[in-house]
Amino acid sequence: MDYLVGIDLGSTTLKAVIYDTRGNVIASGSRPTARFHPDPTHPEWTVWQPEQIWGGSAAALKEAIAAIDDPRKIKAVAVTGMGMDGLPIDERGNWLYPLISWHCPRTQPQFEWWVNNIGAEKTFAIGGNTLWRFSTALRLLWMAEHEPEILKRTHKWLLIEDFVNYMLCGVAATDYTMASCTLLFDQRALNWSDETLALSGIDRRLLCDAFPSGTVLGGVTPAAAAATGLAVGTPVVLGGHDYLCGALPVGAIKPGVILDVSGTWEIVLASTPAPVLTPEAQRTGVTVEAHVARNLYAVWGGAVSSDMLEWYRKEYGFEAKYQAEQRGGVDWDFLMADAATSPVGARGVVFLPHMSGAGCPVIDSRSLAGFIGLSNFVTQGDMLRAIIEGLDYQFLDIVKTMQNDLGVAFGKLVVVGGAARNKFWMQNKADMVGQTIEAPAVEDASPLGAAMLGGIGVGLYRDEQDAFEHVWKPGTTFEPERQVTARYADLFPIYKQLYGALAPISHQLYDRFMG
Repeated sequence: MDYLVGIDLGSTTLKAVIYDTRGNVIASGSRPTARFHPDPTHPEWTVWQPEQIWGGSAAALKEAIAAIDDPRKIKAVAVTGMGMDGLPIDERGNWLYPLISWHCPRTQPQFEWWVNNIGAEKTFAIGGNTLWRFSTALRLLWMAEHEPEILKRTHKWLLIEDFVNYMLCGVAATDYTMASCTLLFDQRALNWSDETLALSGIDRRLLCDAFPSGTVLGGVTPAAAAATGLAVGTPVVLGGHDYLCGALPVGAIKPGVILDVSGTWEIVLASTPAPVLTPEAQRTGVTVEAHVARNLYAVWGGAVSSDMLEWYRKEYGFEAKYQAEQRGGVDWDFLMADAATSPVGARGVVFLPHMSGAGCPVIDSRSLAGFIGLSNFVTQGDMLRAIIEGLDYQFLDIVKTMQNDLGVAFGKLVVVGGAARNKFWMQNKADMVGQTIEAPAVEDASPLGAAMLGGIGVGLYRDEQDAFEHVWKPGTTFEPERQVTARYADLFPIYKQLYGALAPISHQLYDRFMG
């Protein structure tokens, strides 16, 4: 039997999953993704250490491969994961600086420089990018200003997936979807933009050549085989950005099929045959980029999402953790049961979900989260429900923007990601948007999508459609309760006022404590 491996580099977990060609999970391994704060003078600065990213990925691979009888049955391995974060390496492949995490606020000055000197409109017209404080090009500008000697010694800047690919096979390359994250890629030419590079002063030699997802890079080296358990020579195939890989196993590569990736980030994604790079699209806060499916593009609106529930779980979930230990189950079960005790509208508590800034349709890296409507009869369950409702108001805002301003047809809405297993959250999402939501029986769509690209690259599938037909598994549907939908439609205008009301205060606090 032939196997394929997808490696998923997430913000909380490094995961390796072995699949058969029908998309069934054969074995998996995982390690936590650890954040580090190495500079005591800047405790808010956040990095991923390269030795932990590679070491954790290798350990996850070894754990998964130990569960099969022969690693030579693995016909390809492909990597997916988060975008934008990267690191410099020298000509011998030594890493020179940690990966600056997307959580890190240090590039706010470079963000402001880019806005003032290149501009959001030109950036979008060339690369389809919405400007984020953590965009790759801004890390390069920060390095040029603060670590110029390191940048002089840099041979290539590797995005996080490219780094793991390099450690696996020794080839420095990137794919179109990862290049799309950098602010430096020309979506029409599918190559680096000479104009943007000239305007930013970034040296083209630092950037890896870009190729389509599904391109075979090379074979696993002896050193990587020893670290991971993979067979020497196993083909390493270019994967792509996590949410785009996640579109493959659920068929969200057809018109009218909309993908909602519900995880650390919420991504609402539609496929298009050509890049939509108009000023009207730019004003909506969406991003346009090359798709992992060849000859397609993606338009998506997104914002940070379940990262805020993870924060609540970490800081205030002690009782739920204790209940799980005493009664069995997992802490999420008890947290959601607590949220379910709160009525629709969370007794008047509304949450603005901007812990990592504002996303689509208003991009503001200095916006902060907030609860409004607190009173002395509000419960812990109300607070948790307000977070979930706030995240779903944000989702509805993205959906309305794509429908009304871009004319995207929402024929079918499929949801993937870790949050898709949270039935309370998914039902609330369906109630909020007033549309049926389907959660296919895919445990982790992104690594499966990466594995599918590996299979396409080595010829186990003819193309993306053939791969989809091999792995598709229907799942659970969530039908909206119309009375609840009507209630949320009444409350949504109140949510819409929060950003404008709180932004002046958020900006003052951000500048004093985080700027």
